[in-house]
Amino acid sequence: MVMNGEKPGNGGTDGSGAGAPSRGPARGHEPAPVGLRERKKRLTYQAVSDAAVAMFLERGFDKVSVAEVAAAADISKPTLFRYFPAKEDLVLHRFADHEDEAARVVTASSPDETPLDALRRHFLDGLDRRDPVTGLCDAPQVLAFLRLLYGTPSLVARLHAYQSRSEAALARALGGGVPDKLAAGQIIAVLRILALENWRRIDAGESADRVYASAVQAAEEAFVQLRTGLEGRGRG
Repeated sequence: MVMNGEKPGNGGTDGSGAGAPSRGPARGHEPAPVGLRERKKRLTYQAVSDAAVAMFLERGFDKVSVAEVAAAADISKPTLFRYFPAKEDLVLHRFADHEDEAARVVTASSPDETPLDALRRHFLDGLDRRDPVTGLCDAPQVLAFLRLLYGTPSLVARLHAYQSRSEAALARALGGGVPDKLAAGQIIAVLRILALENWRRIDAGESADRVYASAVQAAEEAFVQLRTGLEGRGRG
């Protein structure tokens, strides 16, 4: 269980991915070879999602119909729904690579590193790289995407389903018991809140470089709190 510093055995990580534009797999994770059919499928996913996001950014999520997206992608509406069960998934497809990222970090960590230490290291590395998933990225295209996401209530609601799957995947990687599920819920919540706070500051006009030092401090304090619990925090 992650909160007591013990290292679990490698559990399953069969959740699917949560975050912004993808930065690839977690360090230490080598993806399996992909066949031609699967590559074509992924390219179709990406092409349709890209077309949809471009239209949503230009006109607003609620003002673009699924039929318009299908026409722009040169596919039928039923075909689009085979790839994306809901309109919101056209946007949240960008998060798919990250849905099981925390679980992959844990299973790929070295035997002498606790799960919590591995996740801390991974998040701090993401801050250093200005990974959009950490919220610490001021690239214009990332800001536009996140404004679309957080400014659309139905997308925010759908994002919770992705985060729930992240939590479930991490719980399995930690061992699958009730204590592991409790730990996973706390960890995913902390990562979400840290990223959201970083993004809010940047959206208000601060640069990623300006926010970086305080983002690192907040992350360090958050992981100390995860390790020690709420006892001793006081009421202030």
